[in-house]
Amino acid sequence: MNDNTRTPNPIVSLLPLGVLIFLIVLVVRLFPDDALSGASQVALMAATTVCVALSMVVYHIKWRVFEDMIKKTVGDAGVSILILLLIGMMSATWMISGVVPTMIYYGVQLMSPLFFLPCACIISAVISVVTGTSWTTIATIGIALMGIGDALGIPQPYTAGAIISGAYFGDKMSPMSDTTVLSSSMAGADLFSHIRYMLYTTVPSIVLSLLLYLVIGLFYNGQAVEISQYLDGLNHGFNISLWTMVVPVFTGFLIYRKMPSLITLLLSSLAACVCAALLQPDVLARIAGETMVSARSMFEGIMLTCYTKTNVDTGYAAINSLVATRGMAGMLNTIWLILCAMCFGSCMVASGMLHSITHVLLRGIRSTVSLVCSTVASGVLLNLVMGDQFLSIIMNVSIYRDEYAERGYRPELLSRSTEDSATVTSVLVPWTACGMTQSTVLGIPTLVYFPFCFFNIISPIMSCLVAVLGFVPKPERLINEQIDR
Repeated sequence: MNDNTRTPNPIVSLLPLGVLIFLIVLVVRLFPDDALSGASQVALMAATTVCVALSMVVYHIKWRVFEDMIKKTVGDAGVSILILLLIGMMSATWMISGVVPTMIYYGVQLMSPLFFLPCACIISAVISVVTGTSWTTIATIGIALMGIGDALGIPQPYTAGAIISGAYFGDKMSPMSDTTVLSSSMAGADLFSHIRYMLYTTVPSIVLSLLLYLVIGLFYNGQAVEISQYLDGLNHGFNISLWTMVVPVFTGFLIYRKMPSLITLLLSSLAACVCAALLQPDVLARIAGETMVSARSMFEGIMLTCYTKTNVDTGYAAINSLVATRGMAGMLNTIWLILCAMCFGSCMVASGMLHSITHVLLRGIRSTVSLVCSTVASGVLLNLVMGDQFLSIIMNVSIYRDEYAERGYRPELLSRSTEDSATVTSVLVPWTACGMTQSTVLGIPTLVYFPFCFFNIISPIMSCLVAVLGFVPKPERLINEQIDR
């Protein structure tokens, strides 16, 4: 990682991480509703400064090492940043075109508050399995489910937790998921064998989560908003029409054809723009500040929808805030935070501090249980440090791959343990790409929805519990011994 042969002391290596956690706690307390507008980014840069300063002064690592690593990491994130911008545009155009309002309009009439949370979790899971992406699921059907939950009187953090739990379950179990493919390929495991072994931990985790959501529905005594109020407001603000469902059907077709994410998001957004021009010309004119519908007002309204904040007057303040959009500009704070997080992660890797911390974890391994628990703990730690689930998956598998091979364990055990930790907990960390994206899309701070993401919390614990109970792929050497006998 660096030009120096000295390995940073583990205690010294923990200092930047300790500074980051301390500053983030202060930021959340001082800026509870505005932590993403700059304070969290400054905290990350301060922790990065501590890491670089300690490395250069104590271990004499040259700045060039850090600069090269930052260039590589940020350069690799270019596509992800474009995806974030397109998600901002797509979520806005789906709202203004009437796609999401139509989903909410019919959804509030079909769903019961009693079973809403488990239903929201199951719907998100099914769509995420089919699409292979939790981000697209949350940015589309997730927004609609948030609106339905509001109409049924369900607190937003509960709904967000159910949506995220289902979306990340589907992301893990889908053969089209990039994290699933990455984890299995990095570990050297067959893709479908990897998915099959994940059933041991993933199915119990989602079942427990659904039971908890059902219990909340049974005992929650919140007062539902008058459904007629929501229906009147949506009818007043938009042209509610089932023709708007052509857009999600078209998007599903693109996903079925396995089109690249960038192309799918862009074409879906453009389709929503066409839908808005055909079905919501009055809405576009109002967004443009015009009273009469014209080609100019519609074009201006579409452009404003794509890149900046918009508001639609439905006659009800609660519904106005629900259908307000932020466009691509709404994702800029998220991108800013991701870049700062990547700088911190890059410097922790380049300095060797991350390797020093994980080396301590490796030294304590004595059994299968300790190996799995160490892998899970490392996956969570890497999310705290790296700020990106893909980097966390790559690093986690790279750290433990030789250890698993030397002990004769099947690669599916490593890939499963990595998915149970690095993949699902990334959305629970406020400064990761996943945490910031879903917080921005759903409009709920990460630490607010955190306690209700039951699947994401249970999965790492279940991975360790399953190892304790012995449900792990047997080491190949034991299989060979049984065959010889």
